Amino acid sequence: MRRLTVVLTLLGAALFLVPGAALAKGNGAGGVSGPAFYVDGELYRTVGTPTDLSGTGAPAHSFDTIYAIPDQPNVATAAPGDSGYNGGRWMVQVLTFTDYQDAVDAVDDNDSGDIDSNDEVQAAIAGGFVADIEAGPQFVCPVIPVPHGNA
Repeated sequence: MRRLTVVLTLLGAALFLVPGAALAKGNGAGGVSGPAFYVDGELYRTVGTPTDLSGTGAPAHSFDTIYAIPDQPNVATAAPGDSGYNGGRWMVQVLTFTDYQDAVDAVDDNDSGDIDSNDEVQAAIAGGFVADIEAGPQFVCPVIPVPHGNA
């Protein structure tokens, strides 16, 4: 059952990253997504691209991390302007929670109702709320701020 959950989570994460008619339809030209992930509590969207960098041998430090979190937007570790930002090169880490709501209650520093920053993800991991972290795909996609009021 855990394996099925991980596969479904990876599939869900990939859906906002892979271009196609479903993304392009209703989301603007070029497949611009709606709110897809948080960076430091701010929502961002992206454009799906057909890249797959898995297995290329690129060093881990050339990627930023996106944490795939079920039932909420994912959390990315960096955005344009951040020191060390890798230009939209991502590796996915799929998180499985022991109890998601307990984690939110314990680590949601800004009372957003979600885990929405790398600091909150790291606090959930350190607090024992994350039962498993599984490596997912590596890819390229842009980071586009969601205009305030459009979330």
